Amino acid sequence: MNIGVALPAGDTGQDTKNVVDELVIQAGEALGAGLSSVWFSQLFEHDAITLAALAGRELPEIEVGTAVVPLYPRHPLLLASQAQTAQAATGGRFTLGVGLGVRSLLEPAYGFEYPPPILHLREALTVLRQVLVGEHADFDGETLTACPPLPTAVAGGGDIPLIVAAMGPQALRAAGELADGTLTYLAGPRALSTHIVPILTRAAAAAGRPSPRVIAAVPAVVTDDVETVRQIMAVHLGFYGSIPSYRRMLDLESVSHPVELALIGSEQEVESGVRRYFDAGATDVVLIQSGVRSSRERLRTWQLAGSLS
Repeated sequence: MNIGVALPAGDTGQDTKNVVDELVIQAGEALGAGLSSVWFSQLFEHDAITLAALAGRELPEIEVGTAVVPLYPRHPLLLASQAQTAQAATGGRFTLGVGLGVRSLLEPAYGFEYPPPILHLREALTVLRQVLVGEHADFDGETLTACPPLPTAVAGGGDIPLIVAAMGPQALRAAGELADGTLTYLAGPRALSTHIVPILTRAAAAAGRPSPRVIAAVPAVVTDDVETVRQIMAVHLGFYGSIPSYRRMLDLESVSHPVELALIGSEQEVESGVRRYFDAGATDVVLIQSGVRSSRERLRTWQLAGSLS
């Protein structure tokens, strides 16, 4: 089983003197626990691609990736340049994870009009794919233009897997046709097996592409204090229940609150939950630990995951 973790983990303190050093240290701890990959989130502070490049160069035995970088408002040529640099820095162990992001957060922050999402997703993926396979980008679409006057290839930066955070039917079809797979969050085993995996694999097959990667990001904490962790995680995850794309996944799983999908409990209970995702068609599971209160809980969870990898 391929099991990775998302960084920052939940116990990264606000008083950390150097977040880059801290996250590279955490990536090393994940490697030491036997995990196969680390994935860096992108919000408004640190840059996920840069962190992945730094961690991957420091730790030459682990896959690094982004989970995920919003396509808005970044131009795909810029993303491709960053991704190729990270791929060269890590010796070919970088995976670029991108997504549409949350309009209600991004548009007010950046002040640019949010483009039609599925159209922009398809156009951005088309340009990214052209550059990442070594072609010269030449695209004039409705939401973006990409016609660079100079070469875009980075020596040592080729063959980058491209993953899309996709859960709706249109986004999944775009991911299947134009990318190498999907990375889901708060999509439970039932949503994976009945909705995400069938749509994604049919789209990839119809486009003549290889079987796609299905990476399921799952909140998980091994702990003896289940109720306290559940209360903390319920606060952290509650926001997602109001976002339509996540709400649809929760409804498919017949749960009312995102915390119901969290794996919280003993090693045996968390292991059982992780296995259900692989049984549902996931190729990878990435553990997210928004309810972790201490490095002990984090490392205990990672050690379990590493024993399964």
